[in-house]
Amino acid sequence: MTFVPRNLKLAGAAVAVAVGTLFASTAALAQPAIIFDIGGKFDKSFNEAGLAGMERWKKETGKPYLEFEVTNESQREQAIRRMAERNASPIIAMGFGQASALEKVAKDFPNLQFAIIDRVVRLPNVQSTVFKEHEGSFLVGAMAAMASKTAKVGFVGGMDIPLIRRFQCGYEQGAKFSDPKVEVFANMTGTTGAAWNDPARGGELAKAQFSKGADVVFAAAGGTGIGVYQAAKDSGKLAIGVDSNQNHIQPGTMLTSMLKRVDVAVYNSAKNFTPGTSVLGLKESGVGFAMDANNEKLVTADMRRRVEVLQADIISGKIKVADFMADNACKF
Repeated sequence: MTFVPRNLKLAGAAVAVAVGTLFASTAALAQPAIIFDIGGKFDKSFNEAGLAGMERWKKETGKPYLEFEVTNESQREQAIRRMAERNASPIIAMGFGQASALEKVAKDFPNLQFAIIDRVVRLPNVQSTVFKEHEGSFLVGAMAAMASKTAKVGFVGGMDIPLIRRFQCGYEQGAKFSDPKVEVFANMTGTTGAAWNDPARGGELAKAQFSKGADVVFAAAGGTGIGVYQAAKDSGKLAIGVDSNQNHIQPGTMLTSMLKRVDVAVYNSAKNFTPGTSVLGLKESGVGFAMDANNEKLVTADMRRRVEVLQADIISGKIKVADFMADNACKF
């Protein structure tokens, strides 16, 4: 047995306490940061939901946070790295497009915490949150078919990527589950990041679908959706929002919004960082549909009851919603 003098033991204990206090103080002083992706923090959709989460954290803690709005893809890594150099933690990156940039920086700063929304990055200092968008889209698709008087509904996606195809596939399944004879029109806005912030193009695509007989159109396109909602208002048709509750944007013609609780994911990352991956679906209240004073006259009690039954059946496993990203195809 090795003998250690009592005073040395006490000194060691004091050092341990001091080091522990230092790390605790550093963690307490660490300032979180959020990097908004293309479209900006006021896109009334995905990014703005992240802003709401950070603002909730700020209100509860009384502490400030750092932020940056990416305007082009080349800024992503630089923005995340600059926040890391400022010792921000956790650094929350909004959107799948920032995944590779965040992964690079997280490897270079292993003692800092990072979070990514909408993509999985498997590193010990990264928290990833993804959603079962197909489940929420199934519900609004069913609602669209119920509300349609022409048995024709539409979908306008943003950037043509598997994630948005997942929205489309879920929407089609829900519409056809509700009405097997319904026809679904679908268009994507583009193949680059600009597809998330092109309201004019969104409006054009929606009008083209209305001209073919669609009377309800779901937009999963970030800021581009604003053009879809305006086109629906101008045409006397219905639109469905996405990510945030967008019913207020064009009250009276917004049938509902497919909720994706990005705000909750961001808030949780800022408040209680936990490395690993969280998958949020209907069961976890991570997705859903919006009801408020702006759409209560558009959704009848019977429609809501039927959609709530579908929701319960998905949660229980009675209804299995096909996931485009699982097969790279919409198989149902």
